[in-house]
Amino acid sequence: MNHRFLLSVALVAFIGTASAQQAQPSQPAQQPAAPAQQTLTPQQQAQLAKQNADMSKAALQVMQMVDANQIGQVWDTASTTMKRVVTRDDFVKQITIDRNKLGKVSSRGNPAVSRSQFPAGASVPEGFYLNVAVPSTFANSQEPVRELVSFRLDEDKVWRVSGYSLRGPGDGN
Repeated sequence: MNHRFLLSVALVAFIGTASAQQAQPSQPAQQPAAPAQQTLTPQQQAQLAKQNADMSKAALQVMQMVDANQIGQVWDTASTTMKRVVTRDDFVKQITIDRNKLGKVSSRGNPAVSRSQFPAGASVPEGFYLNVAVPSTFANSQEPVRELVSFRLDEDKVWRVSGYSLRGPGDGN
């Protein structure tokens, strides 16, 4: 697997659907993470841990770009699949609205990594996804907000960020 990371983001057109990329046991197309890890060799477990660390670092870089209002630059190098779903202007506009409501980031917690696979015809474009969810606190929110960066393994075997979303306690996630 290619471990080259391009920092790129494209918001899933239906912003609420970005959360569908987060691993949920009720989705039949996903592979459960825990049972698969039990059958991995120590070397495979080490590779998985390295990928988790690398992808968490890449997700933090994307979050920092959003913090710095570099949202358009993030979209510019987005996964082509996601660019077909949302325009640059809509992407920048929606994230700007969401982040302005929350204010400046105060802190970010430990990332949680999950993986999903979606078949053709699913509500999310077909492919393999890796999701990094981070509990983040913001100036205008009393409770932590889940900040999610989703990566898609593109056809050229490069992971590119395919979504960014924020979910507060009252958002159902």
